[in-house]
Amino acid sequence: MTANGWLQILFYMVALGALGYPLGLVMAKVYSAEITPFERRLRFLGAPERAFARLTGAVKERDQDWKRYGLAVLIFSSVFIVGLYGLERLQSHLFFNPDHLPAVPWHIAFNTAASFVTNTNWQYYAGETTMSYLTQMVGLAVQNFVSAAVGMAVLAAVIRGFARRGEGGLGNFWTDLYRSLVYILLPLALALSVILVSQGVPQTLHGHVVATTVQGAQQSIARGPVASQEAIKQLGTNGGGFFNSNSAVPFENPNGLTNFLEVLSILLIPAAQVFMFGRMVLARRHAFVVFASMFVLFAAGVAVTVPAEQHGSAVLRSAGVNVTASGSQSGGNMSDKEVRFGIANTSLWAVATTDASNGSVNGGVDAMTPAGGGAPLVNIFLGEVVFGGVGSGLYGMFFMILIAVFVAGLMVGRTPEYLGKKIEAREMKIVAVGALFVPTMVLTLTAIAVVSDKGLASVFNHGAHGFTEALYAYTSQGNNNGSAFAGYGGTPFAASFGGVAMLLGRFVPLLAALALGGSLAAKRPAPVSAGTFRTDGATFAFLLVGVILLTAGLMVLPALTLGPIVEGLS
Repeated sequence: MTANGWLQILFYMVALGALGYPLGLVMAKVYSAEITPFERRLRFLGAPERAFARLTGAVKERDQDWKRYGLAVLIFSSVFIVGLYGLERLQSHLFFNPDHLPAVPWHIAFNTAASFVTNTNWQYYAGETTMSYLTQMVGLAVQNFVSAAVGMAVLAAVIRGFARRGEGGLGNFWTDLYRSLVYILLPLALALSVILVSQGVPQTLHGHVVATTVQGAQQSIARGPVASQEAIKQLGTNGGGFFNSNSAVPFENPNGLTNFLEVLSILLIPAAQVFMFGRMVLARRHAFVVFASMFVLFAAGVAVTVPAEQHGSAVLRSAGVNVTASGSQSGGNMSDKEVRFGIANTSLWAVATTDASNGSVNGGVDAMTPAGGGAPLVNIFLGEVVFGGVGSGLYGMFFMILIAVFVAGLMVGRTPEYLGKKIEAREMKIVAVGALFVPTMVLTLTAIAVVSDKGLASVFNHGAHGFTEALYAYTSQGNNNGSAFAGYGGTPFAASFGGVAMLLGRFVPLLAALALGGSLAAKRPAPVSAGTFRTDGATFAFLLVGVILLTAGLMVLPALTLGPIVEGLS
């Protein structure tokens, strides 16, 4: 690995912490204050929010319990699933379709609707040849905003549950949704869109353009409203690409500057939400411990992936390929990697996008070495709690935190406590559902996919690599990540199973998190005593990292032995 590559990665990590902290403090004020700091300076912003509150009934129901909050989430999401599915099926009859694209097949339309509404953005299609501009803008880009805002709103509600003292309510979904969209996502996306346009990312409603190549041939080049969708796909940890090759396409990711800004945007809001949590529950030291635990796991993923790709595979070395880095070549495994970015930036992107529920790529994951491709798979299987998706990552981490607190309580023989509240049987049952449902579902669906005839018809490669492709597909969809290992086809079987996996993987943990917040909101804080286990020190950080690795590792290790481990040893 070159010194230049490590310096780029180090600079990225520093920038993530430096920008995440102040953004987190701003976000805490947005969700905590009745009048946000933005409204104080721009009073006219309050009028649209009040109008939206009257329209949705938030004025009458300012404080919802977890059941009402969850019901609002489900109704809101269901409406958009039906609307997006209908838009895809009818796009051939609608406007903003300059390339006259036909209707999307039913199974792809269902999978895509489930994908974008659940903030997964898994794609069984090539965007530039399947979706009209209307579908891209009104359907997919809008979902990039609102699905991210739903996750952010739910996180704010759960945090209120930790912070409140016997009140029971979690806030109002519609108010939280509005503030997530208008005060956080829209300003950040607008700023990033302008920068991307300045760097050459297209933003147009014109259709394909025909260009003449150097050899005199005619080439059709796809374009469209790319920059606006590119910005929110990264900031909202969505990941769905306007083009089939995602951020490996120069029209989505033209140069080193855009590559840095886009990969930074993937983890920016999830990292900031850790500091937001610390501010809202008045436990900043604990928030720093959680951030440090996430950061250690993130750094470990980079430390595995980058050297694995730089070292290359045994096949490359036995074939006589020069894999040694030098001033004239990058060395290592450059298969399916952009020469504009190299091994360091492609590996960093692969780790960041699988630590978050993002799924965008700037290189081919399927062409990575067994260790290099195995690390992103493990990242997803951890539940995407290493920063994770906007909102969903941190409320998923809460399950792991409470397991760690419970284990600590067992070791000292006391009822476990967290943020001054006792964690009892009800809370641990909810935590068990939230933490274990998705990995159990993923392994079950993978097993069905690799033993049934229709499932095997979706696997393009044989042996251990084919198993890894199927495992990665359901791990990615079940955990709402969206990145694809490739090699797993969009058959009706795969698309239907994948759609169900995304819906269950999104809403079961989401409702469990709300139930946990509601249960804790109703509890009075317990006084701190000499036997209270501290959660703001290095000891808890070590315990938390261990719990995360063991909880997911014990479930995924047998599957890894059938896929990446067997492939690496062979």
